[in-house]
Amino acid sequence: MTHFARKHTLRQELSASRRGRPAAAREADSARIVATLCTELADIGTTVAAYVPVGAEPGGDLPGTLLERGFAVLLPVLLADGDLDWATCRSTTDLAPAGRGLREPLGPRLGTDAIRTADAVVVPAVAVGLDGSRLGRGGGSYDRALTRVSADTPVVALVYDDELVDSLPTEAHDVQVNAVVTPSRGWLDLPAAFGLTGSG
Repeated sequence: MTHFARKHTLRQELSASRRGRPAAAREADSARIVATLCTELADIGTTVAAYVPVGAEPGGDLPGTLLERGFAVLLPVLLADGDLDWATCRSTTDLAPAGRGLREPLGPRLGTDAIRTADAVVVPAVAVGLDGSRLGRGGGSYDRALTRVSADTPVVALVYDDELVDSLPTEAHDVQVNAVVTPSRGWLDLPAAFGLTGSG
């Protein structure tokens, strides 16, 4: 099986598992994830490129919580070619429905390079490997956007505990993350020098 096929199968399986989680458990896990994220980001900077969680994705009201904590928030706007433009989010009431079930900010577009201005970038993921590998939604938009981010900028993914694995199949265009947050393990810098078996 090719890496592409393995990723497709994993994405389907993990997405189905997410949808099967009880709503109360998802909300509790999301609250823990975002609380940890905000605490760690407070020591990193004030501008965060984030996203609006869709469906059963962890994160809850991620943009709203970041705004409440005093961060300046950039949110993605999906372009026709699959790349990501960015706009400032000033309130979650300013989000409008967009394609693929997404919600996007209504403010002025800042350009695809605006992600460079973020002190940290928070990205969606279906799963993350301890080696920094990331399984995304499948569109490749973030892989393109992350090529514009400097190597010393934290790029952090949010996943549930069972979505943090040792490694994931990758292709040449896949861009790694350098941090992950889960409900139980908190913030982990990646790639980690240990496996899941027997680790705390």
